[in-house]
Amino acid sequence: MNLRSRRKATTFAAGMAGLALVVSACSGSDSASTNAQGFPETITLAAIPAENSTDLKASYEPVIKLLEQETGSTVDFVQASDYAGVVEGMIAGNVDLAFFGPFAYVVAGINGAELTPLGAVVKTKGATPGYQSYGLTKADNADINGLKDFAGKDVCFVDPGSTSGFLYPSAGLIEAGVAKSGSEADISAAMTPIYAGGHDASALAIAAGDCDAGFAFDTMVDKTMIEKGELKPGQLKTVWKSEMIAGSVFAANDDLGADSIAKLKTVFEEKLNADALLAAGLCTGDCRITDERAWGVVPASDSDYDGVRHVCEVTGSEKCQG
Repeated sequence: MNLRSRRKATTFAAGMAGLALVVSACSGSDSASTNAQGFPETITLAAIPAENSTDLKASYEPVIKLLEQETGSTVDFVQASDYAGVVEGMIAGNVDLAFFGPFAYVVAGINGAELTPLGAVVKTKGATPGYQSYGLTKADNADINGLKDFAGKDVCFVDPGSTSGFLYPSAGLIEAGVAKSGSEADISAAMTPIYAGGHDASALAIAAGDCDAGFAFDTMVDKTMIEKGELKPGQLKTVWKSEMIAGSVFAANDDLGADSIAKLKTVFEEKLNADALLAAGLCTGDCRITDERAWGVVPASDSDYDGVRHVCEVTGSEKCQG
C-alpha cells in the first residue's frame, strides 16, 4: 500500500485514537489533592511527535525528571497521535502541561482553552525562538522550482493542525496564486494533498517519489534526518521558505492556578536547558529536549504568537474560527 492510500485509511482513526487517549485516559490535575508544594499529586504532560517516533517519551525524560524534582508531583506523559488530541485534552481540563507547535497553541486558545505559555524552545544557547517551513521537491525534479509549480501535483503536508506542515504552507500557496484559501477543501481543489503525519515522513515521501513536492520544517531536513542517515545532503531541494515562525512552546493549563504557574515559569526559564540539566545530573551527553532536539527554553509570551494569528486570518483556516 502506498503512502497516500495508507494515510487515507488511517488518518481519521488515528485522530480519534489520539483524541480519546488524551481526553478520556488522562486524569488531569485534581485541585482537591495537592502536595506540600501546592502542585497536583499527578501532572499530565502531553505532546505529539514531530517525527515518526515509537518512543517520544525518551526525548522528554529530562523535562519529566526536572518537573518531578521541582514540583514533587508524578508526571504522567501522554503521547498523542495528532494535534487535535492535545488541544482537546487541554480544553477538557485533562491535560495540565503540553508542548505545542505555534498553530496548535493558537488554535487551543481560539477554541476555549485557558492556558499560559511557560517558555519557547531554542535550538542553541543564545538563539532566538523560531524556525521556518520549507517547500521541498527532489533535487533532480526540474519541473518544480517554486510554490506555483505545486498546482495539480501530489503534495505532502504534515497534519492539518501543523504550523510549518500546513498553516504557513497554505499561506504561501495563496500568495503564489495556487490556492484560493487555506481551507482543506480549497487546498484539495488545487492539488492532491497527502497528510504524512510527521515532518520526517513528509520529507521521506518526497525523496521516494510518493509525493511530487511537500513541506517540512527546516531543522528536520537540514540536520536531523541527515544526521540519522535518512536523507543524503542535497537529496532534496528547497524551493520555498516561509517567514520566521514563533517557536514551539510549553504551556500550562490555567486550572493549575496562578501561583503554580508562576513557579513553573521560573523552572522552565531558568532550569530547563542543557547547561542546567547537565549540572543537576538530570541528563548526559548532548542533552537535548523534545524531539525537536532543543537546547532549552527561553521566556515566551502570548503576544509572540500574534504572527500566527495573522496567518490564520490570511488563510481563512477553519481551525482558526473557534
